[in-house]
Amino acid sequence: MAKHLCGYVVFCRKVINKGACVANRSVNPEQILQQSEIIYTEEDVRNAIAVLAKKISARIAGTEPLVMCVMGGAVVFSGQLLPQLGFPLEFDYVQASRYHEKTEGEQLVWTVEPRDNVRGKTVLLLDDILDEGQTLAAIREKCLAHGAAEVVIAVLVEKDLERVKPIQADYVGLSVPNRYVFGCGMDVYGWWRNLPAIYALNVN
Repeated sequence: MAKHLCGYVVFCRKVINKGACVANRSVNPEQILQQSEIIYTEEDVRNAIAVLAKKISARIAGTEPLVMCVMGGAVVFSGQLLPQLGFPLEFDYVQASRYHEKTEGEQLVWTVEPRDNVRGKTVLLLDDILDEGQTLAAIREKCLAHGAAEVVIAVLVEKDLERVKPIQADYVGLSVPNRYVFGCGMDVYGWWRNLPAIYALNVN
């Protein structure tokens, strides 16, 4: 598994916009971690992804799908999920963000949009988190506009906001409370995507 993750991390470094990779140096990452609460262990995450792999395989194994990773948050999720999908697939990525190393969303900014290779394909869209849903909804609409036959959405976690979202994921690994969460590809101020567990930020 480490070999697969290493390959995806290298890939991530090549395609993520350089400005988006710069962590916020005004915050202390060690202090953030010490003051945060673990809500899912590494084993919890691993088990959830294994369940997702089985469910996704049962639905799209015969479609030769195009798997599309939402960079950079979904890179760890994708790296753990893809080796468990035992069928032929293509791989690509998109990049759009509303957070830009902040803890609240802003206007959606596209760096890499879906391309015409989605035409006629079943697209498996992988993202780290379904939060408010605007980013995933916009990516899904872009894929369909380029001619995708269908878009199947799988997210590692979904945030419980207790309100209607503009999009629903077909597959959700874990549910998280309405707090800022990080780890497993999700960052906090640009830090800690590399954590194998999922943490919640304590905000005073």
